[in-house]
Amino acid sequence: MTANQNFETLQRRMAQQLAAAGLDTAALDARVLLEYASRLSATELAMRARDEAPSYIQAETARLVAARCAGQPVAKIIGYKEFWGRRFKTGPTVLDPRPDSETLIEAALALLPDTEPRMLIDLGTGSGCLVVTLLAERPAMRGIGIDKSAAAVSVARANAHRLGVRDRIALRRGDWLHGVAPQADMIISNPPYIKSAAIAGLQKEVRLHDPRAALDGGADGLEAHRRLIGPAHAQLKKDGHLLLEIGATQAAAVTRLMQQAGFVGIACHQDLAGRDRLLLGQKKS
Repeated sequence: MTANQNFETLQRRMAQQLAAAGLDTAALDARVLLEYASRLSATELAMRARDEAPSYIQAETARLVAARCAGQPVAKIIGYKEFWGRRFKTGPTVLDPRPDSETLIEAALALLPDTEPRMLIDLGTGSGCLVVTLLAERPAMRGIGIDKSAAAVSVARANAHRLGVRDRIALRRGDWLHGVAPQADMIISNPPYIKSAAIAGLQKEVRLHDPRAALDGGADGLEAHRRLIGPAHAQLKKDGHLLLEIGATQAAAVTRLMQQAGFVGIACHQDLAGRDRLLLGQKKS
């Protein structure tokens, strides 16, 4: 980066470098990275647009831009990601919260009363963004978050503590529902659903920086769904719901698995891009 730049010029040049690297979100990435490096909000940066950016901030933005140009996701660089209006800690051991997963939050909230106590179980909780968000939105609710990775559980615990739901959530390492005692009113999951052979073709931001265990759904992408759908039906209370994220082409296959396990009223929800994203089913018996 060139010396004696004001904040406006610095941000513009960051965006130019990111665009030259082929990043479609160059302008947004530049703003977020500059906010992180300067510890200034977007409003503060706008007010100080003509102020000279200190050399240490220019040096830090140079490092951040280099990491982004090399394919590292912004959330992995700065250590957090916004989801449903809250800031979640992330890192190399968990998937970054994704806007598409807000489809699950919207569907779940529509089923959950504002004030009645409910028990929620989140399978493969990762950063905890799903269960923590739902507990934050429904103060009478309690939850359990389960993940095979101890490191992921640690990240989820930090998010639960920082976002004020730590006293209403149990976070544990486990293999899906094995050994879980409480029956649930709702079970949610964003399981790995990408075919093993397709992982090599993913964007490098995902392929190189997200944990493979959170992506790899086996030969046909449905290995995790087969393992959790039947036990989820047994774990749910009567009239309870299962909400599962799926790949865009998996609705028919996962619907069959849910029907075979006894779920009824199965509905498919699309994300903002119009792709199949979520299957919702209910236990009636």
